[in-house]
Amino acid sequence: MITWRRLGQEDFPLLRTWLEQPHVALWWNHETSMEAVTRDFGPAARGEEPSEDLLVFLDGRPLGLVQRSRYADYPGYLAELSTLTPVPDGAVSIDYLIGDPGQVGRGLGPEMIRSVIERTWAEIPGSSCVLVPVSAANRASWRALEKAGMRRVAEGELEPDNPIHGRAHYVYRVDRPAGLPE
Repeated sequence: MITWRRLGQEDFPLLRTWLEQPHVALWWNHETSMEAVTRDFGPAARGEEPSEDLLVFLDGRPLGLVQRSRYADYPGYLAELSTLTPVPDGAVSIDYLIGDPGQVGRGLGPEMIRSVIERTWAEIPGSSCVLVPVSAANRASWRALEKAGMRRVAEGELEPDNPIHGRAHYVYRVDRPAGLPE
């Protein structure tokens, strides 16, 4: 069973450990000192930033992290993505990782993504779609999005999270199901 809660400062040591894992560091390219983790994740944990960092659990045990945000709250990111595909009002983005290397490759990524997307419709009023850019080089990530029910709607160049991967990206989308209340 997949559950989650907002990431708190008490979770930063675990997050730091995950960010140091080679399978995460390859794509997240994040500084891993406690100062850097606190600097970069602290504002969202304290509710000072509009994005959400969600600590995801599998059967009560920490599994990974999902970052969820509205594109409207990040105009620069919205403008960059808009060069590849229309970004409707209410569009939401997610980013994700599975922290424990022993849990990678077991089909949990699509399950985690699907679960967060399903709850996004209820938890973010006015959310129209989930739109996710992913490095074209990160086959495991874009395959997880496909298995979670998202469809590729665009491809092109965006600023990469890790410069070693180049600018080529795919963009995936899933729309709010018809008939769901907003």
